[in-house]
Amino acid sequence: MAHTNMVKVLSRRGKVARTKKSMPAKKAKEKSSRAGSGSVKPIGVVTHYYGGIGVAIVKFSKPTKAGTTVTFRGATTDFNQTISSLQFDHKDIASAPKGKEVGTKVKKRVREGDQVFLAE
Repeated sequence: MAHTNMVKVLSRRGKVARTKKSMPAKKAKEKSSRAGSGSVKPIGVVTHYYGGIGVAIVKFSKPTKAGTTVTFRGATTDFNQTISSLQFDHKDIASAPKGKEVGTKVKKRVREGDQVFLAE
């Protein structure tokens, strides 16, 4: 037989017929047990990280104030932190408006593409 997914079976008249093999049902993927998965949407994304001074540049998709506790989450990143300072053009600001890229001091290394969530 040329096709590997075909099986020879005998029909009622004694002739050989070809039918497709039955494939096992696909298993549903397990949902991640990590907090923040599912319907929780990120409030920002890290666009750059300055390792020497420990500052992340974050583009926020929602207005965010200093003092807010957030979670940085990525492939190798997962930690909570309270935003202690926000800067735009080297000037301190009280809140980050939606769509602006602002700098914030971080306690651990983050990477470009890491997502920022509101901590629960």
